[in-house]
Amino acid sequence: MKQSRIPLVALALVTARPALAETAVPGDPHAADPVGIVADPCPVHPAPSDAAGWHLWNLHMLTRDFGQVCRYAAANRALAGQKVSVVFMGDSITDNWINADPQLFTGGLVDRGISGQTTAQMLVRFRQDVIALKPQAVHIMAGTNDIAGNTGAATMETVFGNIQSMAELARAHGIRVIIASIPPAAAFPWSPALKPAAQVAEMNARLAAYARARGYAFVDYHRAMAQTDGAMKPGLSTDGVHPTPQGYKVMRPLALAAIARTLGTKP
Repeated sequence: MKQSRIPLVALALVTARPALAETAVPGDPHAADPVGIVADPCPVHPAPSDAAGWHLWNLHMLTRDFGQVCRYAAANRALAGQKVSVVFMGDSITDNWINADPQLFTGGLVDRGISGQTTAQMLVRFRQDVIALKPQAVHIMAGTNDIAGNTGAATMETVFGNIQSMAELARAHGIRVIIASIPPAAAFPWSPALKPAAQVAEMNARLAAYARARGYAFVDYHRAMAQTDGAMKPGLSTDGVHPTPQGYKVMRPLALAAIARTLGTKP
């Protein structure tokens, strides 16, 4: 008995249905967003101001745009053809820096921080937000949110490896590397059960040794801003993690000195 075959045309009709997201969650207001390989994967969905709406928006982001490559897509296009000296890649500490000190991010210095991100998420968007901009150097400050567990559990080796991978990608594309320490933190307001000071110190020791071995500039914000217990000095942070304008005033000359060393310019 011959096995019946489904005609190719019929099979195509059966399989050519609209793609449905496997990651849809109940109540997601953006469940109809495109999935798969599409021409424009970045529909605009501003973060809601209410807490419940924000958490759903955040879950939508984590399941549909894990690296948040859409965050700076338009801004990156606007930089096409312009000279970029240094891209600052990081999390909320970098993201907030441009608001506290907008004059720093002029003359070719570009902020590409995204609040809440871990090193895994930064690695996902590194090509779009750093390599494609063709900067002379990249300033990588990451690890706070990995220690806080923002995207789950990870080993110290995995987090350190993600930072190494970003540095290696940059170097492979002729981009000089500046490694920044994780700033001080003795507690996380959003993860109060964790005591991060020891892990912050361990990661910073690894980063400093790695930068030294590879000949990268290392910016030790932690040493300049920490108390003996690993907490942020009074007045330098709003919540023990995120710098105040005064905190950024401490960081600014350290960043500029590292850039000057890296690019061979005056700070």
